[in-house]
Amino acid sequence: MFDEAQLSVSAYDTAWMAMVPTPTSSIQDSPFFPQCARWILDNQRSDGSWGLPRRDPSLTKDALSSTLACILALQRWGLGEQQVTKGLRFLDCNSASLTDQKQHVPIGFDIIFPGMIDCAKDLRLNLPFKSTDVDAMLTKRNVELTSGFSRNAEGRRAYLAYVSEGIQHTQDWDMVMKYQRQNGSLFNSPSTTAVAFSHLRDPDCLRYLSAILDKFENAAPTIHPLDIRSRLSVIDTLESLGVARHFTNEIKMLLDQTYQCWLQGDEEIFLNTTTCSMAFRLLRVYGYDVSSDRLSPFSEDCFFNSLEGYLKDKTAVLELHKASQIIYPEEPILEELNSWTMNFLKQEFCNDSIYRDQIDESISTKVQDALTFPYHVDLDRLCHMRSIHHYSDIDYTWTLKTSYRCPNIGNKDLLKLAAEDFNFCQSIQQKELKLLGRWIIENKLDKLSFARQKLGYCYFSAAATIYAPELSDARISWTKNGVLTTVVDDFFDVAGSMEELINLVQLLEKGEVDDASIDFCSEEVEILFTAIRGTIREVGDMALAWQGRDVSSHINDIWVETVKSMLKEAEWSKNKWVPTMDEYLQNAGMSFALLPIVLPSVYLVGPKLSEEMVSSAEYKNLYEAMNTCGRLLNDWRGVQRESEQGTVNAVSVLMHEGGRTLDDAMEEVKRLIERETKQLLKLVLLEKENGIPNCCKQLFWNMTKACHLFYMNNDGYTNEEMVGVAKSILDEPIHLSP
Repeated sequence: MFDEAQLSVSAYDTAWMAMVPTPTSSIQDSPFFPQCARWILDNQRSDGSWGLPRRDPSLTKDALSSTLACILALQRWGLGEQQVTKGLRFLDCNSASLTDQKQHVPIGFDIIFPGMIDCAKDLRLNLPFKSTDVDAMLTKRNVELTSGFSRNAEGRRAYLAYVSEGIQHTQDWDMVMKYQRQNGSLFNSPSTTAVAFSHLRDPDCLRYLSAILDKFENAAPTIHPLDIRSRLSVIDTLESLGVARHFTNEIKMLLDQTYQCWLQGDEEIFLNTTTCSMAFRLLRVYGYDVSSDRLSPFSEDCFFNSLEGYLKDKTAVLELHKASQIIYPEEPILEELNSWTMNFLKQEFCNDSIYRDQIDESISTKVQDALTFPYHVDLDRLCHMRSIHHYSDIDYTWTLKTSYRCPNIGNKDLLKLAAEDFNFCQSIQQKELKLLGRWIIENKLDKLSFARQKLGYCYFSAAATIYAPELSDARISWTKNGVLTTVVDDFFDVAGSMEELINLVQLLEKGEVDDASIDFCSEEVEILFTAIRGTIREVGDMALAWQGRDVSSHINDIWVETVKSMLKEAEWSKNKWVPTMDEYLQNAGMSFALLPIVLPSVYLVGPKLSEEMVSSAEYKNLYEAMNTCGRLLNDWRGVQRESEQGTVNAVSVLMHEGGRTLDDAMEEVKRLIERETKQLLKLVLLEKENGIPNCCKQLFWNMTKACHLFYMNNDGYTNEEMVGVAKSILDEPIHLSP
């Protein structure tokens, strides 16, 4: 998978290379690339066609185009009478597909196919098509060649250059050669380059075509090179299927190579929208320092004045949109990119009445996923589950002027690995969840009638992000502390008296004390304190094994700071005190109680963290950004519930402080959420020398993504709307079709 692109060869492009004549004085009577003509003779399908084997029924127009091109090549040199006859029979049997609106249309078909019909007339070749169909195609071709100059002028010129084989004698070859690349090709297209070489004898075109034949053994792919995009697609597939952790060395090697190409301004990256977008996204996600300035050529106006924009390339726009989601603060290029790509994708794919063939349907599914689950919302295991199901339904055929496949990407063994890995992890998680259920009962947490019982949600947020089997300790710590913070939050919000709240705070402040000296003012306080203290001890023991030092006091301090901030909020509510926004955020981020969940788990994912690291400014910035995001998301979606409870909320604080309307206050909170999310993403992704290890920083991002998911539409943590999602991850194994 990690080698250079394993591209299928293209009968269509090979045929155009076979049609290149050898200049002999003034007579052109033999092929310049006779090996291509021999390949055509040797590679006809049993049904008389040329093209990909096992093609989808929606690709019959593609087969007609490839077959006619091969027939023309053989007829041109007086070769293969039998093959020509069989090919014509295939054209005759499938000619109805020419007018079938449900057929997938290759790029340039409406210009190139009628152009080949003209070539057939010049070769005195009788084609088995109805004259009415031929006239309709020729008319449509003439309309397409003479219309559309007023808009997207540069994109249209690039398109007409790309489909030169359908224009030939009336083509403006000076215009075409403006698109020649450093490798000698035109658009990395063998067919376009071959036609240009036939007319111009350009030595760089010849250099490109000769290199292709050396590499692909007497035939040509429909696009070359595709190595960088192929390798990026492999990495992206490994990520989306959830098995990238098994290939860390290979991924690093490929991304190091890609980064060097990025720094050098390699044409293979920067002259292709899809490749450039994927490179930016994957390099940034893996911690490489890449500037969004390199995406400035893909503004809306610039994109739609390019070949891909003229063709409304949905895959390119999708990749641009995904790249725009890896955004840091103050990146207007990505903000603008996100806006126009989102609008375009919604417009293109939200009309269910539009017919979609299998190829368009697979793109539509990916678009729907990207719009529904943007990067900051999509929990890893949810993405993996969807991707495995999508991957099994796609045959990974792409279409340019003809269809092609890349076996590096469409790998069924990889699909099997992903499904088995998912199910294996799930089986371990099911056992852990049962143990956690018993822990709830043993600690009498189920007896607290005032508390939301959120074991499933808490474990789901752990299992969906910290899913590797060896990270069981981190999942257990995350879940137990998540359950406890939920119960304690409910106790402070609705159930506990001020005496009980102060009692719990004071007990935790004392740390480790003799049980006989503990004075509980209620059974509820006893249950809560006992469960918290037991969890601190247990997580401390686990962390000792990972870290080689005792961090129990740090975990206890985190809990103390959390309950003290909750007590302050309770006092605000009791006294009907409305703080300033700065006062509120300083306290409310801590009271939202994400730190007791995340910070102990950071000790349990592998790297050793020194006291200097966990007291560093970087560490503080990470958890403050996470706290602010989580708190504001809760306030944004829970404003009605919390106002009914009389709880202070960021929205109500803004309305009180600045005299804002409810809508204005909500909009301001939303803006703050976006700002903090971008800031946290930058802190997580950018590598710092001797800084917090990435796998530790990732936990802060995991929690923020979980908060975004829970509060995507409303207060999904308090409501039950996420139950089905959690169940799919924890209870439903993946079964692949035979």
